[in-house]
Amino acid sequence: MADKPRLTTTAGAPYVSNDTTQTAGARGPVLLQDYQLIEKLAHQNRERIPERVVHAKGWGAQGTFRVTHDITKYTCAKVFRPGTETEVLSRWSTVAGESGAADAERDVRGFSLKFYTEDGNWDMVGNNTPVFFVRDSYKFPDFIRTQKRHPKTNLRSPEAMFDFWAGQPESVHQVTILMSDRGIPVNPMRMNGYGSHTFSLWNEAGERTWVKFHFKTQQGHKHHTNEEAEALIGKTRESYQEDLFNAIDAGDFPKWTLFIQVMKEEDAAKQPFNPFDVTKVWPHGDFPLIEVGELEMNRNPENYFQMVENAAFSPSNIVPGIGFSPDKMLQGRIFAYADAHRYRLGTHYEALPANAAKNAEVQHYHKDGSMRFFTNDFGDPNAYYEPNQYDGPVAKPEVVEPPLRIDGDADRYVQEDKDADYVQPRALYELFSGEEKERLYANYAAAMGPCSPEVKERWYAVLERVHPDYAAGVRRANEQKDSDVNAVPITDDTPVEAAE
Repeated sequence: MADKPRLTTTAGAPYVSNDTTQTAGARGPVLLQDYQLIEKLAHQNRERIPERVVHAKGWGAQGTFRVTHDITKYTCAKVFRPGTETEVLSRWSTVAGESGAADAERDVRGFSLKFYTEDGNWDMVGNNTPVFFVRDSYKFPDFIRTQKRHPKTNLRSPEAMFDFWAGQPESVHQVTILMSDRGIPVNPMRMNGYGSHTFSLWNEAGERTWVKFHFKTQQGHKHHTNEEAEALIGKTRESYQEDLFNAIDAGDFPKWTLFIQVMKEEDAAKQPFNPFDVTKVWPHGDFPLIEVGELEMNRNPENYFQMVENAAFSPSNIVPGIGFSPDKMLQGRIFAYADAHRYRLGTHYEALPANAAKNAEVQHYHKDGSMRFFTNDFGDPNAYYEPNQYDGPVAKPEVVEPPLRIDGDADRYVQEDKDADYVQPRALYELFSGEEKERLYANYAAAMGPCSPEVKERWYAVLERVHPDYAAGVRRANEQKDSDVNAVPITDDTPVEAAE
């Protein structure tokens, strides 16, 4: 039998014993000098890092992205060169629940991808819906607070959710999707992923186009009803993790096809809607889908904590050929996501294995701070500032992004068209079949049950502006549910008249 590897402290010293503490006599007290005990207990106290403020419950996998179609006329990003294969780390998640929440809850799902390109990491941090609840990052903290636990009851608060949404009618587009059949995908493989925001691409000639990213599932859409999800949660809270891990472990690798929508830079001002508003979609008839490549997730991480819990996705991670847009939510996320990672994981979170770039030229002047577990002195410890005479890394002006055109005075702008937030939700509602609408109404009744009459009325007023039938259907479902709850329970002692 081969010798087993020796057990050591984190400093490399061999352990004498991993079973018994050092004591003053066989029955005496423990000695503080037993540094192996102290190290073991102290490490356990720090095994859990703060969970994410949002998207705390997640499931991840590793895989590849392969370009199958040529879009180089739009972008010089090397990740999109025809035939290129890029390693990818993915993480899917619910938005509101804590890390122990059930997988099959009605919620928006996060859909995040980290592409380890030869020019550094590109992160596509999106959702399974093409829109979001609010258009301005100023309102993001307020929105998230409504999804978390009430400060007094410590329970989730439908009252807070619908009260907020009623005051932010731009939310009705996303809420309609959330309350529709697509509100509870059966697992990560059965849903689309969207960049949601408007981004930009730029090519070798320095020409910019606006872009939307769409990852369409090849497995087909499949969703749970409320009743199916409730029954499933009663059996397991880990249905997504089980389905994803087992599928990949069995060699049934899930795939998505990447499509883009593109809009000429000068055409943005000509649209009847704001193309930089994340609560709006781009009509496919005007901006058709263009196929780009295939994403395949084909490997389960060997260590979930290392590769998934430590994963730090941020829309600030872009590469030459991909850029931002004036999207107000995107502009806020560019800062907020990276800052959240610095708080949760430490100053140098991007040096962790899950986040470390695969290209050989990761060189920067960020120094010290927590988690400085690597050397980045470029072979000369004197090169810790820039400019310097010690051959430290220098900027590359040739990868400059073309100028972003800006028009208008600096101010705080509101949407002037008061009907604009209802146009697209109205079109979506009108696409639903009669059966889909009835399930939509029923899902609302389940979600709004604890809400006060005042909040319900405020939300009905929003739905009325989308479509009168929409408001009437949700009102009817709520009233029916209230009637069922207040009905006289039938027991052996119930008078026949009441039972009838």
